[in-house]
Amino acid sequence: FATDSRPVILFDGVCNLCNNGVNFMLDNDPSGVYRLAALQSPAGRRLLQRCGRSPDDISSIVLVERDSHYIRSEAILRIGWKLRVPLPLLAAFGFPVPLPLRDAFYDSVANNRYNFFGRTDSCRVDDGRFKDRFIIN
Repeated sequence: FATDSRPVILFDGVCNLCNNGVNFMLDNDPSGVYRLAALQSPAGRRLLQRCGRSPDDISSIVLVERDSHYIRSEAILRIGWKLRVPLPLLAAFGFPVPLPLRDAFYDSVANNRYNFFGRTDSCRVDDGRFKDRFIIN
């Protein structure tokens, strides 16, 4: 955050659902509000520790801002809030739902993501179009 203050989304780099979510987010973030790092990458592991989480914890998406971080459903809704319309409107409908209920739904998907959507052998990285968006080291 010393040279780039944009929030960072930490995602499970070997999860097909998560990688598709990253592609969707990139398509709906044309102004480049967010940067990305795989939870398994050196940068992801450092940011997890900065947030007080285990560097091996790949149980949840994490939205890391300069002075705060968010996990699970709260991270998803906050990310959607800053993306292209209609996503902020959809996020607005999610915020009134009680956090325990939102997180229970999030956990049910997250805990079964490999069974439902599969996994890949390697983390998704930049393909050249989003060079300034991915943090690896």
